[in-house]
Amino acid sequence: MKKKNSKTPYFIGIGVLIASLLVIIFPFIILPGKYSFGHFWQMFFSKVFKFSAFTSAFTYVIPKIPETLIVTSISAVFGLLLGLFLALIKINKIPVLNELRGLFVSFVRGTPIYVQLILTYTGIPLILQAINLNYGTNLNVNSIPALFYAALAFSLNEAAYGSETIRAAIESVDQGQIEAAKSLGMTSFQVFMRVTLKEAAVVATAPLGNALIGLLKGTSLAFVVSFVEMTAEAQIIGGSNFRMLETYSALALTYWAMCIILEFLIRRLEKSLRIEMIDTKKIKPLIGLRG
Repeated sequence: MKKKNSKTPYFIGIGVLIASLLVIIFPFIILPGKYSFGHFWQMFFSKVFKFSAFTSAFTYVIPKIPETLIVTSISAVFGLLLGLFLALIKINKIPVLNELRGLFVSFVRGTPIYVQLILTYTGIPLILQAINLNYGTNLNVNSIPALFYAALAFSLNEAAYGSETIRAAIESVDQGQIEAAKSLGMTSFQVFMRVTLKEAAVVATAPLGNALIGLLKGTSLAFVVSFVEMTAEAQIIGGSNFRMLETYSALALTYWAMCIILEFLIRRLEKSLRIEMIDTKKIKPLIGLRG
């Protein structure tokens, strides 16, 4: 069998890069205008796209990274826990709860997250007002932080989508290993925590990691509930200096860098889980032989 040349992808990449540069230069060769190629880009970055506005936008966007990470982290954790709970309901086919789960998942997956944020932001205060009127309580609607609305909406959204991923991962675990664990005297809870959940985590890491990256980008809609994170700050700055392209370009690069880092961490986690699972499977036969 002929060995594939490992250098081929590099030559393809270099060829695509050269072709892209030629596409940019080509119009200046066949359609010469008022500016030469060098002067055109000098004019572009001084008048059309102000580089100073682009760099200054980072000083406003970057300090808002913690807010974006906070709402992402909270939503991911609670969404994962609720998603696991929903997955277990479906796997065990619990009456009534399974039907309610199906209705909830269908609604969340069938409506945009923007609409869900609006419903959360406008619905919860009205519900609290109704409780105040009915029971004579004095719940302060205005004291609810914007983070609560954003985290709640994103958590429910992540739970609905993640529940199917978790369910599929749990059901993919080899039943032979589960039976072997039960034969060793483990309870159902011990089998689930020590065997099923660990192996399901390996299968679910990649899709849940992709969902986490999507959640990070989805938090750009948190401004709907008056939560000021990176995108909301970019809107404020872009609206004040009228340099929307420069401001949102800085915002896009910030999101891009964060997603690259997050993707790297997810790959490392997935790799470590796979190595741990392989080592565990190698040790188990030895334990059986010693017994």
